[in-house]
Amino acid sequence: MFFRRKASFKAADTDQSRSTGAGISRRDSLTLAALGFAAPLLPTAARAANNRESRPMRTIEVGQENSKPIEIYYQDHGSGAPVVLIHGWPLNGDAWEKETPALLSAGHRVIAYDRRGFGRSSKTGVGYNYDTFAADLDTLLRTLNLTDVSLVGHSMGTGEITRYIGKYGTERLRKVVLIGTLGPYLLKTADNPDGVDGSVFDGIRAGIRADRPAAMTDFLKNFYSVGGEDGKRVSDRVIAANWNVAVGASPIGTLACVDAWLEDFRNDIARNNIPTMIIHGDDDRILPVAATARRQAEMIKDVRYIEIAGGSHGMPWTRAEEINTELVRFLA
Repeated sequence: MFFRRKASFKAADTDQSRSTGAGISRRDSLTLAALGFAAPLLPTAARAANNRESRPMRTIEVGQENSKPIEIYYQDHGSGAPVVLIHGWPLNGDAWEKETPALLSAGHRVIAYDRRGFGRSSKTGVGYNYDTFAADLDTLLRTLNLTDVSLVGHSMGTGEITRYIGKYGTERLRKVVLIGTLGPYLLKTADNPDGVDGSVFDGIRAGIRADRPAAMTDFLKNFYSVGGEDGKRVSDRVIAANWNVAVGASPIGTLACVDAWLEDFRNDIARNNIPTMIIHGDDDRILPVAATARRQAEMIKDVRYIEIAGGSHGMPWTRAEEINTELVRFLA
């Protein structure tokens, strides 16, 4: 079933990785969130309360680079039906600050990890592609022996989930949630005329190479739709916190991920045979809804589609109450 907040919307249910100047244009930034920038996590008292039923913060080894381990950092809290949270580019697992307490209160075990190259995970020089990201996720699930698990991804994290399903199937999975989704195929080609022209990605690469911190500043304005409805829901301090985490990510990984955004997920989506919820904002200036979420929802048989009027790309922060209501209901 499809749902649309501002008006009724009826549709069928449907390891080796491969703006000139300092800024990135607004047009380029519309694609930049294919990178999958997630909302920030700031220290809160709620985190301490959650630690009552927490395992130590740990790392798992997912490979090696020059004989040194590549480690993925993760947090593991609570008990009950497991939920794995997958952040977007270029932040870390703390991005789920506002969602984690709600899921814990609903009786879930919540695992959030940092993608390789980001946050506290190893900042490798290799592996910034979706086959490797999906393999890292598979290693996490197997190492923690997680079955009947639900996966929740935001932006770039939605690509991890979709590629995981394409490569490993759905045997371990219960449900998936895609927020600000990247699929089905971002790049404009002859058989994908609704995609984004490749020159836009050239501009993004140029902006990151020229001045990565400035590129992140420009990106965040569009991430939160500053000047729009959601721009009123985010403070300057939150944006500054995002920026601090973003510039702390691997410079190699930040740039290399641009190629990953151009993945064609259409065959992966075809293998999705489990209940799926897609949530997207109609004022998403990073991944415009018409090119992404609406198209992907039509390709999934068992889908719940929710479109939030005025919602930006940064809805895990700006629309946390609505997101949490839908998450708890869907994952029950």
